[in-house]
Amino acid sequence: MDLEDKKSHVRSRWWTLAVVSAAQLLVVLDGTIVNIALPSAQRALGMSDGNRQWAITAYALAFGGLLLIGGRVSGVLGHRRAFLVGLAGFAASSALGGAATESLMLFGARALQGVFAALLAPAGLSLLASTFTRAGERGRAFGVFAAVGAAGSAVGLIAGGLLTEYLSWRWCLYINVPIALVAVLGTMTLVPADRPTRGRLDVAGALLSLTGVALLVYGFNRAEPLGWGSAEVLALLAGGVVLLAAFVAVEVRASHPLLPMRVLLHRGRAAAFVAITLMFVAMFGFYLFMSYYTQTVLGYSPVQAGLTLIVNALAVLAGSMLIRGRAALVPGLLAAATGMLILTRLTAGSDHVFALYLLPALVLTGVGLGCVMPPTASMATEGMRGHDIGAASAAYNAAQQLGAALGTALLNTLAASATASYLASHRNAEREATVHGYTTALMVAFGILLAAAVLTAALLMRRRNSGTDVESGDAGSDLWDEAPAGAPRTEV
Repeated sequence: MDLEDKKSHVRSRWWTLAVVSAAQLLVVLDGTIVNIALPSAQRALGMSDGNRQWAITAYALAFGGLLLIGGRVSGVLGHRRAFLVGLAGFAASSALGGAATESLMLFGARALQGVFAALLAPAGLSLLASTFTRAGERGRAFGVFAAVGAAGSAVGLIAGGLLTEYLSWRWCLYINVPIALVAVLGTMTLVPADRPTRGRLDVAGALLSLTGVALLVYGFNRAEPLGWGSAEVLALLAGGVVLLAAFVAVEVRASHPLLPMRVLLHRGRAAAFVAITLMFVAMFGFYLFMSYYTQTVLGYSPVQAGLTLIVNALAVLAGSMLIRGRAALVPGLLAAATGMLILTRLTAGSDHVFALYLLPALVLTGVGLGCVMPPTASMATEGMRGHDIGAASAAYNAAQQLGAALGTALLNTLAASATASYLASHRNAEREATVHGYTTALMVAFGILLAAAVLTAALLMRRRNSGTDVESGDAGSDLWDEAPAGAPRTEV
């Protein structure tokens, strides 16, 4: 390869990072941007209070439920081709949602967005993992990718407020179209094609994973209005757990498993999945409370509340670009936990709230998230080949989706319960009760992040067998990385 070919190859790798990051922004941003626009959309389309949640839930169910299938389809089609299909479909369904004339049309468009996002997300991460294989470049690439993804939730809240206030709620969906089209053009002209993998679709595994994950996500969403003790919520969650247990049993014996168990049974990848799942449980509750607290207690407008989160987005960027490697994983979780702990000291009468509480909490949680996202994304796909790259990418995205759904439902329910209990013993103290509810839930988020740090540290510890040190994070170095006894290997 001559010098010009080498330069062209380097340029194509970094253009791959650019288009994959743009797609990641679309997927993550769309999880939050519609939240700000929902009240306006409800008025425009005449949604009932009972049905409006489907604008959020339809996307979450389709996205979360289809991720593992999307990872498999991505491998069979080829990750570049699947990426293009996902981008084009996401743009079309976004345009359909923006043009919605009735609520059912909007709900259907949001479900379609979730379908194409479930193909887009694992295909993009697989492209990145197979493009950047050298340690130094891989760290930088995953740092950028993670910064875009981690900041996407905050950007979604900011963009949602600005677009809804100054244009229309419809632009919270239309905005996806030009971004997706630019990414399509970049992919077609600058991203090299890859070779599809062979193999059949594991139909039983696909159905079990789809219904199991969908039941869990829907159960978490229903826990907010109904409570965790509701018979409906308990039935949904129990059904989801049973179906996912059946999915594992099927995958161990399948000749072409949707999710080979060796993807999960590796100490380094297990650490990545634990860290990212629990981080998302805590952080999605954090974003929810930041939005509500700044608007209902401090009196910020939606735009001001969204702009406050710019601090967090900048801190995420700093953390992901300046502090790299799996050595930053546990300190990142502890930094985010410290940020949560600061907010638990808030009271209804606290002075200088932004400078003394919000600013340090936003910085610490942002830096923590920025330290966690790049190494976990890299570790989840490290050492994978063929179909396994798509499966690992899909599992990583599914872990985020389940964490986000659980965190929003769990922490919101805890906050509501704590608020009600405070009001029962303190009449006419609505403001104090609201703040008490938030700080109670954030104390639980602090505990979740501490537990994540402990579990992650334990999984990343060096194993010493017969006097030999084994680095558990390296692909293929852990005994857990072997396929379970009697389980057939996936064809690659």
